[in-house]
Parts: sequence; C-alpha cells; structure tokens
Amino acid sequence: MKVLLRWLVLLAVAVLALQLFFVVRIAAMARLDPQSTAFQRSEALRLQREKGRLPWRQHWVPYARISDTLKRAVIVSEDDGFSNHDGVDWDALEKAWQKNSRAEAQAAKAQASRKPAAGSKPVPRAPKVVGGSTITQQLAKNLFLSGERTLLRKGQEFVLTLLLEALLDKQRILEIYLNSVEWGEGVFGAEAAAQHYFRKSASDLGAYEAARLAVMLPRPKYFERLPNSSYLAERAQHIAGRLGGAELP
Repeated sequence: MKVLLRWLVLLAVAVLALQLFFVVRIAAMARLDPQSTAFQRSEALRLQREKGRLPWRQHWVPYARISDTLKRAVIVSEDDGFSNHDGVDWDALEKAWQKNSRAEAQAAKAQASRKPAAGSKPVPRAPKVVGGSTITQQLAKNLFLSGERTLLRKGQEFVLTLLLEALLDKQRILEIYLNSVEWGEGVFGAEAAAQHYFRKSASDLGAYEAARLAVMLPRPKYFERLPNSSYLAERAQHIAGRLGGAELP
C-alpha cells in the first residue's frame, strides 16, 4: 500500500511540475515569439525522413503586419466567437459531439445491415469526426501536444487552452496562431503562405485571397495539391462575403 501511495504522490508531483513548465512557457510568450511548435518539429522530422531535405517556409511578422482581412477570414472560418469566448466554445463543442454521435450511429446501422461475404469479417467504417476546436485550442495543441487522439491528451489540451487565455490576451493568441499554423507542405504562418500562394506580403492580402487561405486551414496540404478545387473557390466566396461580421480582438 505504501509503495502504491508513493507512486501516486510521485505521479501527482510530475503532473504538477509539467503544468508549471507550461505556465512558464506560456507566460514567456507574452514577450517572446516561440521558435517552433511541437507540430512543426514533428513535421520537420517527417519531411527530413521522407524527402531527405527540409523544405521550410516561415517568416514571423507582428500582428499589425497581418492584414485585417486575413484575421477576419480566419475567425469567420475557424472560430467566429473567438473574441468573446473563454477559449472553449461550448455550444460548438456540443454540436460537434451530437454530429459525431449521429454519424457513429448511422455507420453502425449501415454496417449491421450489410451482409458480409462468406468467411469474411465485416470491416467497420469509421465515420468522419467533426471537431469543435477554437483557435485557442488549436494553438494549444500545435504548440505543445502530439497528434494522437486520447482523452488524456484532450484533457491536457483543455488545461493549456485555459492557461493561454489566462496568461495572454486575444491579440497575442491570434498573432501566435497566424504565425505558426500550417498552410501547406513546409509552409507555416501567414507571411509564408501569402508569399507562397500569392507572391505578396500578408499585409497586402485581399478579401478573396484571405478567404482562400482561411478555408485551407483544416486540410492545408490537401488543398495545396488541389488549387482549382470547386469547394475551395465556393467556400472562399462565402467566407469573403461574411468578413464584415467578424469581430477582431
């Protein structure tokens, strides 16, 4: 019993130490720009392993040098309540949960009604998972966490999200996000994306250009390979038409 208690105490101390480490790292980001994120480092390793080289585009620019059109487009597309919520959009999370539950139920029903061939085992088809993550949650995940999907990782993401909101203001959160988010194979941040796709600075992006970049965010490498996607064009037009309703921090 004493051994178990000792291990539980050590585990609690380790968890507390990890959270204090995150607190210090996030507090420092109020003044210091992060050199890289956990996601960027994992991508760097993947690119180096698969391609034998490291195609990398990133150039940090301050908040004022990113066009308001891009800020608005990203907020409209990714998190329209960003300026007002506490880091977690509970309504969006509940809707995503309900949509995922319905998709899982429909997939299970379809699988049960399908008759497998003799001697074969039915292969369950995983439904598409819809997320309800805010910009702050996405930043927390990209900065510090791996890409695995577990309850433990999700719990840590919530803690990091609350820490980001407590220690940084909304402008700084959006600035770090826009400078570090992936926009293609080895393309990170608004300035690199603007140069890569439009040969101009992030400060000079027009409404439709900004909207196209915003629409790319959930699947940047996919849309980089399909620049003439009809979905990308139509969705960008829709986002561009809603820019006036976006509230900037």
